[in-house]
Amino acid sequence: MHSLHCGAAMTPLILLLLHVQQFGRVEMRGSKGSCDFEKDLCGYESDLLFGPWMVNLQGRYVHIEGSPGNIQKVGTLSSPELHSLGESCVRLVYQITGSDPGRLNMYFRPEGNSFDFLLWSASDPSDSWKIASIGVKNVAEKSKIILEGIVNPDPMASIAVFEINITPGYCIECNFEENHLCGYNNRWNPNLNWLVGGGSVRDSPLLLPTDHTFDTEQGHYMYVDSIYAMRLHEVAQLMSPMTISVLSGCLSFHYQLEQKYSTLFVVYTKDRIGHYEELWRSNQSMHTWNLVKVNIKASHPFQLVFEVAFSSMIEGYVALDDISFSPQFCNNETALFFDPSVANCNFDQGLCKYTQNHIDDTKWTRLIRKPNPFRFGDHTSGTGGFLLSNVKFGYHQEYVAHLIGPLLLANFQYCLQFFYALNHFISEDALAVYIYDEMDQVLEKIWTIPKSPTGMWIQAEVNFQRLEPAKIVFVSVCNSFWNCGKVALDDIVVSQGDCQIPGGSWLAAPGKCNFDKDNCGFIQDRNDRSNWHRRTGSTPTSFTGPKGDHTTGVGHYMYIEASHMRHGFNARLLSWHLRGFTGKQCLTFFYHMYGVGTGSLNVYLKKENAPEILVWKRRGEQSISWMKASIEYQCEHRHQIVFEAIRGRSINSDIAIDDILFQNGPCQDSEESKALHPDSPNEQNWYSIYI
Repeated sequence: MHSLHCGAAMTPLILLLLHVQQFGRVEMRGSKGSCDFEKDLCGYESDLLFGPWMVNLQGRYVHIEGSPGNIQKVGTLSSPELHSLGESCVRLVYQITGSDPGRLNMYFRPEGNSFDFLLWSASDPSDSWKIASIGVKNVAEKSKIILEGIVNPDPMASIAVFEINITPGYCIECNFEENHLCGYNNRWNPNLNWLVGGGSVRDSPLLLPTDHTFDTEQGHYMYVDSIYAMRLHEVAQLMSPMTISVLSGCLSFHYQLEQKYSTLFVVYTKDRIGHYEELWRSNQSMHTWNLVKVNIKASHPFQLVFEVAFSSMIEGYVALDDISFSPQFCNNETALFFDPSVANCNFDQGLCKYTQNHIDDTKWTRLIRKPNPFRFGDHTSGTGGFLLSNVKFGYHQEYVAHLIGPLLLANFQYCLQFFYALNHFISEDALAVYIYDEMDQVLEKIWTIPKSPTGMWIQAEVNFQRLEPAKIVFVSVCNSFWNCGKVALDDIVVSQGDCQIPGGSWLAAPGKCNFDKDNCGFIQDRNDRSNWHRRTGSTPTSFTGPKGDHTTGVGHYMYIEASHMRHGFNARLLSWHLRGFTGKQCLTFFYHMYGVGTGSLNVYLKKENAPEILVWKRRGEQSISWMKASIEYQCEHRHQIVFEAIRGRSINSDIAIDDILFQNGPCQDSEESKALHPDSPNEQNWYSIYI
C-alpha cells in the first residue's frame, strides 16, 4: 500500500487536510453495515468461491493484493443483512494502487434476487485515500452491500478499503463535521480553494465566532477567503458527490458573505457531461448565518457546485454550512409533474394518441406482417405493428403524410427516440420531424433523415425544448414514383431530460446485455465445435444474417459465421453464473435466423452436477427480422443460461442474438404459455419452465 504523501509547504490544500485530520474517526461499529475495520470485518464476509480480503490491523483496513503470473484475483466482501434500508448514503474510503491495478465495484443485492445491481465502480489508481459517496434509494426488503475487488496479475497492484459508512439521508447533505466531508470535493486551484474552518485548529485567517450546526467554536464549516486570491476573478469550487438517481425537491444551506467589493457566490447543478445550470446567486453581504432555500427540478443525475469568485483580494470571504435536501419542494410549492410517455407508441394496438390530418387516414398505414424471409416486420417483437408512409404512391403523388402526436407541456427538455426503416427509394424528404404548436402551425424542424440503408430498423434520437406547448409531428413526403419517402416508423419514446444523459432509476438493469461494449460476461464453451463472434453491421455471407443489430441498427450483436463451420457443428455461449432465486424470472432476447440453410438455436438451463435442461428451441429459417423470445423459469440453485447455435446444411445459416434481458417476475408477454415440444420446428416464442 502507498501512504499519503504531503509536501512541506503550508498550501491551502495542506491546511484543508490538517483541518480534516482533527475530526478523528467516527464511531460506527454496530450501525447498519458500517465498519472501520479497526478490529475485524464487522460481520462482513468473504465469498469462499473467490480469494479472501485480508485485514491489516496496523493500518486498520481490508485489502486484496495482486500476485505475479497470469492469474487475476477476485475478492467479494458482503455486508451483514440490512433491514428496511431507506433513503441512505454509502460512503466508502478506498485506495487503488498499481500501474494497471484492476477495479473496485460496489453492488446492491436484494434478498431472493438472482442479480447484483451495480451501484458504483472505480479503477483509477491514486497515491492517497479517496472518498466515494453512493446513494441508495428506498429499499424496504432485506438486502446486502457487496464489495468486489478485481486485481490484475501485478505484484504491485492492490485494492484497499479503509472504512464504509452507511447513514440515512441524501449524499448531497452535509454539516462538514465528519472527516470524510460527506464526499464533497474541492476543485483544486493553485491559490483559491475551499477550506475547513472552525474546530480545535484555530490558525486559519478566517475565525468566525461559531459554526451553524452546533453554534460553537468547535463546530466546522467550509469557507473561501480572498487573501489567497492571486488574480482577480479566480474561482473556487466545492462539488458534491454525483447523485445516483434523479432528485427533485428543496435544497437548503446556510452561508455568510463579506465583501469589500463585489463577491460572486453562485450555486449550480452540473450533469455528467459537464453542463451547468444556475440555481441561485448571492446579492448582498451576510455577517450572520443566513438560510437559503431553492428548488431543484432535475431530470437527470447531478452534482452541486458552490462557486466563489472575488473582484478584490482584500476583506472578502464566503462561509458555508449545513447543506440539506428534502423531496418536498420549498415553501409548500406544488411541483408541476408531467408524464411525457403519453407520446410513446409501438403501434401494436393502434395509433395510441397519434392522429393524422388526412380525411381518409391512408397516408400513414399501420401494418402487421407475419414473420417471413422477404419483408421486415416491426422492431418491437418482429410480429407486432408498425407504420408505413405513402403506401399508395402508385395512385397518388405529390402529397405529404403527417403523423401528429399529443400536446406536450412547455418549458421541459424532452428526449425523443424512435426507430425508422427505409422501404423504398431513398429520398431526402423520406422522413422529417417537426414541432407544431397547439394550432398545428410549424414552429421548427428538429430532425431530418440521414443517408441510411434500406430494409433495417435504425434508432434516431433528438433533444428539444419549447417555451410553449408543442406537438411532435412525423412528416413524410412523396413527390413522385421515383422520389417517394416510403418509410416505416416504430417504437416512439419521449422522456424528460437529455438523450445523452441517462436518468430514471438509481439501479441499472444488471441482467441486461446488448453487446455494444463487450460480451457482458458471456463466455465461449470450450467443449463445443465453434465460437460465437461479436459483430456490427451485416455478416460477410450474402442472403443470411442480420443487416445490423437490434438495439440501434448500428451497434453490436453475437452471431455464428456458418461459412467457417461444418454442417452440424455447434457453438455455445454461456452466461456468467447466476445465483438461485425465489419466485419467477423472465429471460427475453432477440434472435435472427434468416437463410435457406439455417440450422437451429437452443437455450439450455445448466446447473452444477446435473444434466442440462432444454428450455427453448427454434429450427430452420424464421424471418428476415429480429424476433423476440421470452422464457419464464424458476430455479433456486446456482445456474447458467446457455445459447447453442447449430450450423445448418449450407453456408446460408448465420444465427444471431442480441438484447438479452433477465427480469424478476413472470414474463409480461400476452401469449399463453405452452409446453416445449423439441421436435416441433416452429414453437411459440413464450415458454414457462419450473426447475
